[in-house]
Amino acid sequence: MPKGVTRRRPRTRAALLKAALETFAEHGFHATTIEQICERAGFTRGAYYSNFASKEELFLALFDEHSDRTVRRLAEAIDALTAEEYTLTRLAELAARVEPDERDWYLVTTEFTLHAIRDPQAAWVLARHDARLRAEIARGLTLVLRRAGRELTVDADRFARLLIALREGGLAQSYVEPAELPPGSLERQFLAPLLEVTTRELPGAGTDTAAAADHGADHGTGTGTGTGIDTGTGIDNGAEGRRSAEGQSKRSGSDAVI
Repeated sequence: MPKGVTRRRPRTRAALLKAALETFAEHGFHATTIEQICERAGFTRGAYYSNFASKEELFLALFDEHSDRTVRRLAEAIDALTAEEYTLTRLAELAARVEPDERDWYLVTTEFTLHAIRDPQAAWVLARHDARLRAEIARGLTLVLRRAGRELTVDADRFARLLIALREGGLAQSYVEPAELPPGSLERQFLAPLLEVTTRELPGAGTDTAAAADHGADHGTGTGTGTGIDTGTGIDNGAEGRRSAEGQSKRSGSDAVI
């Protein structure tokens, strides 16, 4: 019995996550009930609570899953580039890609972010997940720029914050005016010039730099990807959310934010 339960658990969890994203996007994070998620996923409340303690924990698992998928897609696209394609313009084009299903996630994460702005406890937990994603973006960007023969002249974490602001701010306008500003338009137009003024050419670029960058990238994470980007993002889908929520519960004396 335990082995069967263990084998089914990942499928149950995946189904609940999928149902939650769809229901959150359709009805809103706060308006959605656990019963609605269970009904859409085809599971009982018992199955839900064996995987998640609260709706907040479920959202954080979705956050980690989305982060992992986004980083993986970008890493795979960058790995497919030839040496001649490692230009700031080409890198900006890849970063500007927006998947068709991104709108649902944008609706959900925007609502939760507004909740976190009002609730210090939720903000504390969300900030930790944001920080891990930013660290991965900063590290991956640094390695990719080295392969292009350049390096940042500004703090990598701050630049990662700017990239996220450009992405999220652009999508907010694109989803309101999709014909006027298709998703990814701002990145395509401004990211390459932005990288130009916030990076500088590495000494010896075009000679030993590429080889050194390749060596450093391949040994940066143990994933074997040419970019050195950790396509797993270092996030345990939901487990860290549970630890964060538990740690925060100890700080606040409550069991859950929501």
